[in-house]
Amino acid sequence: MLKNLMTGVFLNLVEYQEELNRQIEQRVFDEVENQEAKYELHITLIDREDYDPIHEFLRPMLYSDLNNQMLDITGVAELVRNGGEIPLFSLFLEMETKQIWELISSQRIFKGTMVTNAGTYPLFFKLKQNLSYVNEIEKLYQSFMLNGKNWRTVNLPYIYKFVDCVLVGGEGEPALHEEIKEIVVSLEEYDVFKRSGVIPLWNLERISQRNTGFPMPAIDRINFEHTLSLRQEGAQHGYLVDASEADVRYILRSEDRLVIVTPRNESGEWGLVKIIKPSMTNLTHFPYPVFSNRRNEQFTVRLAENRGRIIRSKAEILRIVHSLEASEGIELVDIEIREPSKNSEMLSASSSMTYPLNPFVSEGIRTNYGKPVMNLAFRLETNGNRKLPKFLEADVLSYIVAEIQTYFPDYRCEGAYL
Repeated sequence: MLKNLMTGVFLNLVEYQEELNRQIEQRVFDEVENQEAKYELHITLIDREDYDPIHEFLRPMLYSDLNNQMLDITGVAELVRNGGEIPLFSLFLEMETKQIWELISSQRIFKGTMVTNAGTYPLFFKLKQNLSYVNEIEKLYQSFMLNGKNWRTVNLPYIYKFVDCVLVGGEGEPALHEEIKEIVVSLEEYDVFKRSGVIPLWNLERISQRNTGFPMPAIDRINFEHTLSLRQEGAQHGYLVDASEADVRYILRSEDRLVIVTPRNESGEWGLVKIIKPSMTNLTHFPYPVFSNRRNEQFTVRLAENRGRIIRSKAEILRIVHSLEASEGIELVDIEIREPSKNSEMLSASSSMTYPLNPFVSEGIRTNYGKPVMNLAFRLETNGNRKLPKFLEADVLSYIVAEIQTYFPDYRCEGAYL
């Protein structure tokens, strides 16, 4: 009886102490605010016909992707007669990115067929990199800079796998009254990798909003404050002002509003980039995996990001890798520093599998010339819960290496799997 009495007393005491410890831990964790979570980007692919226009948070990267492409037969007939090039449509290739680039650079000509209501015409195509999605990322980067937010590499392993089919010639001359029924291109041995009608989605949309009330003079008595309320759109999402540098002096943020300090003295519409907070339970039914630049929720990650201090050591690189949700199933096993060679621009080792994901980011004070090379070796865990499609392995690795690159600008980072 005494044993049971003592056990009951101390068990409650232990549980009470554990609860207090948990509350203290949560308070410390909450004091290091994680604003970055509002600016995490998620991306996947879907067939155009399967897109849900009222989906909770995923939107097309380009709304023009939803339109059925109406081909102009006059342009096709003119090109067949006079020569030239016309990009007709885009394809997604389920191949490694470097293979795609080699195929594009080979300038190989592929055969195709145009079927009209009056006959069939042979056509000739070549492939060209589709940069429309890369341009969207660059526009987003400019918005981050305008708003004074830290840029984080976007984990978009799909976007370099889109190619344009460019019409470069053909045989026969279709009449103007003919109606195009179908245009088919054969990539021969690469036909098994091509996917048509596939479009990328992400949790971002561009909206416009009018400022509330009249513009108020700013503290400098020169500019004006335009206040935008975020309550209707939702304060839980991330917002960036989408405007020109000339229109924005600086931006103040609070929980439910944005204050834009601007030379504009009249009320008006402001463009906003809305980064929608995703529902993490609604990411599993897509035909392609959903990728993000989300970081794991760890106190050390928040603290390091808020302090902004980088200790250049292997342990710090390991922390950066493990902080990325995309690194699940990928282990950093070795780091080697190589001295730059005289031909530094061509130094990229043949063993490197990665490519730069932030080519539009320029510091203006450093160049790649003469930088030591940080060679990062990774191992892909084959027994983990996560199974990465083979054709995306190098792209996810490129994202991880690009993130490390942002912390080590004095090196040129390259990566490969062992």
